[in-house]
Amino acid sequence: MGNINFRVVFRVISNNLFILSAALFISGVVAILAEEQITPFLATAMLSLAIGLLLYYTARRRTVHHPLSRKEAYLTVTFTWLIMSLTGSIPYLISGAIPSVTDAIFESVSGFTTTGSSILTDIESLPKSILFWRSLTHWIGGIGIIVLVIIIMPALKIGGYHLFTMESSLQEKISPRIKTVGIYLLYIYIALTVAEIILLLAGGMNLFESTCHAFGTVATGGFSPKNDSIAGYSPYIQYVITIFMLFAGVNFIIPYYLVKKDFQKIRQNDEFRFYLSVVFVIGLVISLSLMTDMGKPVEISFREGFFQVVSIITCTGFATADYLQWPAYAWIIIFFCMFLGGSTGSTAGGIKMVRHLIVLKNIRIIFKRLSSPHAMLPIRLNKKTLNEEANNSVLTFVTLYLMVFITGSVLLVLLGLDGATSASSVATCMAGIGPGIGSVGPV
Repeated sequence: MGNINFRVVFRVISNNLFILSAALFISGVVAILAEEQITPFLATAMLSLAIGLLLYYTARRRTVHHPLSRKEAYLTVTFTWLIMSLTGSIPYLISGAIPSVTDAIFESVSGFTTTGSSILTDIESLPKSILFWRSLTHWIGGIGIIVLVIIIMPALKIGGYHLFTMESSLQEKISPRIKTVGIYLLYIYIALTVAEIILLLAGGMNLFESTCHAFGTVATGGFSPKNDSIAGYSPYIQYVITIFMLFAGVNFIIPYYLVKKDFQKIRQNDEFRFYLSVVFVIGLVISLSLMTDMGKPVEISFREGFFQVVSIITCTGFATADYLQWPAYAWIIIFFCMFLGGSTGSTAGGIKMVRHLIVLKNIRIIFKRLSSPHAMLPIRLNKKTLNEEANNSVLTFVTLYLMVFITGSVLLVLLGLDGATSASSVATCMAGIGPGIGSVGPV
């Protein structure tokens, strides 16, 4: 640990805490407008600001000129999640909305990691300002913090790319000017959020609910201010949210290239085509099962099927139907969707589409080698050869992911939970989805 420059780590964390303070002050404004107590947000904001300033001035003693090392990047990301999750739980505790420390931390971690799992049973009984803060933790956790850190990094003469790859491995390096990219990503993120708010308002949803749902959709989080999630809203609202969940699961490189009018790069992106194909095929299978096995009308089958599939694959976790009431094979497919994840460089969780694509390419090469043992068969991604280190890294990640899943599931079974609940609880939390199977289903 001796070669780690903690001043660099402190400087980045301090910037994150300043962002968190600003978010808490905004929630305080919502509390004033809703005529609710402002103390939970004001007190937490001041605490966050104080710790941020302390770390900032500690880091300022020496000017930072070297790039952020891999160790420092890992440490920064880890401490950022830990500090923000603990700080984010304080408003729940002070307001009394969630009196248990464990429950408050759970809700905060679920928010910032955009998991969307909740300990709350009656969401609508909470103050509006607390529900707004709960949804805002999604928006911050989704990509806001990472993008803002990238923008801040160049001012500190720290390479932001290392920190970004901690969040999205295999992220394509799109420009040497990381600050420019960061600003573009932030604009795209804000534009998607604003566009969804406007479209939800056009469908008759009020401003508060539109904002909360937009935060949860664009960040692929899944927190809703309503007890029945999206189920009680009109088909129009459900279609809007489906489309934006699909957008949110796309690598943010794609809209960046779209803005730059670099359509060739979009066409060459293997993960983008694979992601859309997987969503379309699984969505179609589920929709057909609802039509043929449950006798539902075509439009309802299409809407319910695609909403749930997109929600689970992008790890958003919104729900419009209880998929446990579907035919057994349909909800088993939904369970396997929990391991897919969206694209790298998106706000979605899970294993991620590009890793599945690389695993499939490896399997194809194994079969090809059966007929041509001495053939040189490189793995190509986006028309470029993937080096052996990157390939092995992906295979190791997928193996470890599945091992952790199996271990966690066995531990929960030993604690007395049934198999379906145990397996889906671990799968949904690892991927950051929210609802699972069994007693942790969508209702």
